[in-house]
Amino acid sequence: MSDKTQFQDRMLSLGLARVSEAAALASASLIGRGDEKAADQAAVNAMRDQLNLLDIAGVVVIGEGERDEAPMLYIGEEVGTGSGPAVDIALDPLEGTTLTAKDMPNALTVIAMAPRGTLLHAPDVYMDKLAIGPGFKTGTVTLTMSPSERVSALAAAKGCSTEDITVCVLERPRHEEMIHELRSTGAAIRLITDGDVAGVMHCAEPEITGIDMYMGSGGAPEGVLAAAALKCMGGQFFGKLLFRNDDERARARKAGITNFDRVYTRDDLVRADVIFAATGVTTGSLLAGIKREPHCVTLETILMRSKTGSVRRISYRSPVR
Repeated sequence: MSDKTQFQDRMLSLGLARVSEAAALASASLIGRGDEKAADQAAVNAMRDQLNLLDIAGVVVIGEGERDEAPMLYIGEEVGTGSGPAVDIALDPLEGTTLTAKDMPNALTVIAMAPRGTLLHAPDVYMDKLAIGPGFKTGTVTLTMSPSERVSALAAAKGCSTEDITVCVLERPRHEEMIHELRSTGAAIRLITDGDVAGVMHCAEPEITGIDMYMGSGGAPEGVLAAAALKCMGGQFFGKLLFRNDDERARARKAGITNFDRVYTRDDLVRADVIFAATGVTTGSLLAGIKREPHCVTLETILMRSKTGSVRRISYRSPVR
């Protein structure tokens, strides 16, 4: 295999940051304008255009949906010039379309890249998710534990009270019982309205974000993106696919999944070195949002490589044309 066809994560990483930045820039004029679809489409168009400039033979494995549902960046779409390494791409051109439309915190553009065949092709179903940050023994918390048991176990591992634990949860009616149980432990809960990739990422930097653990169900594709981020930042992630009907099970079979009861770890979802980039669209706990000034726009991007564990924060300024 020639050097040009190997996964050169170091060489590709800056290009990936440009892809994430382009999507964020495209959505800048739509922050707070109340049009989720327009903001998402602008980000999709820009991300696709920038991806196609990269010297990669890329395939979208986590994208905007099936081909008949999404005209661009659909699952299975080939992107890049085709002349470079074969890679899997997981992306969310605008994670938090509602957050963007309402100018609420933590909207991001997100993309991950890994060697071909190493990212789980997760079907568009729900996933039960559990995540904690780095520095804990494997098995400190598990999906088989109840929510209250997880809080107690993590508090014991940290040497603190359960009242010192903060859990991030997606605010949905399906989580009401879990939230009630978590509060019975004395733990604090940070509810988020959208954006569970960012929610999981918060666990990796609790000293900055104040979040110790993430739990609850959300989209399985976002679970793969979250696992990619934690593979770079450090931390544990567990996910189990949830199926509501036979149609969703059929989607899983189409994606090559046959064990419907499997609990996936971070390294099951992302089986090789990965690079990950996210750019802030609206200001949140992880990244500053887009800052618009009369003559320029400023962005902040986090760019990470699992191979080295490097985490870069890049400030990018572009003149307004």
